[in-house]
Amino acid sequence: QVQLVESGGGLVQAGGSLRLSCAASGRVLSIGPMGWYRQAPGKQRELVATITSGGSTNYADSVKDRFTVSRDNAKNTVYLQMNSLKPEDTAVYYCSADVLTLQIGFEKYWGQGIQVTVSS
Repeated sequence: QVQLVESGGGLVQAGGSLRLSCAASGRVLSIGPMGWYRQAPGKQRELVATITSGGSTNYADSVKDRFTVSRDNAKNTVYLQMNSLKPEDTAVYYCSADVLTLQIGFEKYWGQGIQVTVSS
């Protein structure tokens, strides 16, 4: 079993910052790409940012130059630093990870989601 646990969400005023963390635990042999997605009420889940095990990153246009994704491979943890937050960033944020386990091979896992609310 593999678990992804997110932390760091909450309520912040527009222009403020938050830092999300997501730690993978369980029977993890290796982790490939990790990332963050978000889902606002009434909308589909969308990609926010991804990062490979080698550190290559990819961002949605809406968050470029404001959000930074990073990871600590030794801790099996991915981070999302969010600056200059806007009300339209309000959503439930989910982390994901492609995890290699002995039993299954590579499989994508998801966190439970964490609320980020930006007030105007």
